[in-house]
Amino acid sequence: MSDPSRPSRRSFVKKAALGAAGLAVSPAIWTRPGFARVNTPSNELRFGAIGVRGMGFTNINSFLQQDDIRCVAICDVDDEVLARRSNDTAERQGAAPETYKDYRRLLERDDLDFVIIGTPDHWHCLQAVHAMEAGLDVYLEKPLANSIGECDVIMAAAAETGRKVQMGQWQRSGPHWRDAVDFVHSGALGNIRTVKAWAYQGWMKPVPILEDEAVPAGVDYDMWLGPMTRRPFNRNRYHFNFRWFWDYAGGLMTDWGVHIVDYALYGMNAPYPKSVMAIGGKMAYPDDASETPDTLQAVFDFGEFTMLWEHATGIDLGPYQRTHGVAFIGNNGTLVVNRQGWEVLPEEEGGEALVQIPAIAEYEGSDVHRHTQNYSNALRNGEALNADVGVGHKAAVVCHMGNVAFKTGRKVNWDQESRSFIDDDKANSLKWAQYANGWQMPGYRL
Repeated sequence: MSDPSRPSRRSFVKKAALGAAGLAVSPAIWTRPGFARVNTPSNELRFGAIGVRGMGFTNINSFLQQDDIRCVAICDVDDEVLARRSNDTAERQGAAPETYKDYRRLLERDDLDFVIIGTPDHWHCLQAVHAMEAGLDVYLEKPLANSIGECDVIMAAAAETGRKVQMGQWQRSGPHWRDAVDFVHSGALGNIRTVKAWAYQGWMKPVPILEDEAVPAGVDYDMWLGPMTRRPFNRNRYHFNFRWFWDYAGGLMTDWGVHIVDYALYGMNAPYPKSVMAIGGKMAYPDDASETPDTLQAVFDFGEFTMLWEHATGIDLGPYQRTHGVAFIGNNGTLVVNRQGWEVLPEEEGGEALVQIPAIAEYEGSDVHRHTQNYSNALRNGEALNADVGVGHKAAVVCHMGNVAFKTGRKVNWDQESRSFIDDDKANSLKWAQYANGWQMPGYRL
């Protein structure tokens, strides 16, 4: 049941429809704080989803495992995906959602409480801001956006509109991750001078070079490109592999990085870094079709500690023989955590361990389901979000800093007060995505 106190969205639709490509919506249309449904006849939450092939549908499926929640609309630029996910959704809830190929048409509905955004990274800023301006709360896949500037825009829009934005950084709802961070915060590891974060992805093989081709039937390729440079259709840049092309994403640094770096930052209660250096390139597969580095090391200086990020494709033996994880390296011991669990490796002195190995609890269930449950609880009763827009902002911006350092080929220094790189025009030019095809950057600013 739609919230009766929610204003009509018709004014949003008129603004969003301006121009063939769609111009930016004016800021500050909606400022109503988060809604409470306790006095409504039904406590059912209704949502729509934009981008439903991958994690978008994973999130739909997770929400539909809860009571009193319904998917009433889905949107995708690909007819085949749209038909398949409509059928899949109908099987799970007993009724098919309405289908759309233009997300602006979905946002004009007046029966939605929130929207899932599972599109490629280059769409996150526009779609999240337009959804908030349409009076909707947002469950947004990571990373927050595809540039530092766009991250700022989303965070500013969330503050101005008062909408609830949950990032798809579902590890924030993982109980064993929280247990690990609680142990770090206890001080038992002693002074922590270095944190390592990494993703070694052995399953990733070379992206083969493919010829450009005609746009497949049923695909609205212009809408898929959206604000990015117009290029001929190439399957390498479509669906999953968009991650490895700078127009649409930031490679492993922002794909896996936001998950893993987020917990490094959380464990250290870290501010934004003072400086970043990065080195790497296409060293595993130098001749494949991808653009982003398959091998990268980045060093972030936070003043009181350093963080080392590294990623590699085609191999699995990362630090501590784990494919991914975070290691908090303290004077008394090191805590290593990943999606499989955590452990403490003590330092020794005179044959005695300097930190007591803790009892480690085991948990059942899905962290993704815990995360979507946290979101619906937040909408219904005001429960605090586990991964709000601030969490998403810091993780994404720090990861984008790593990519900026890589692209410039030098150490970059950051001034948080001015939100800019110090005396570095090239680095500052990389803060912003360059929009094309008539789409305009929303006007919100921090």
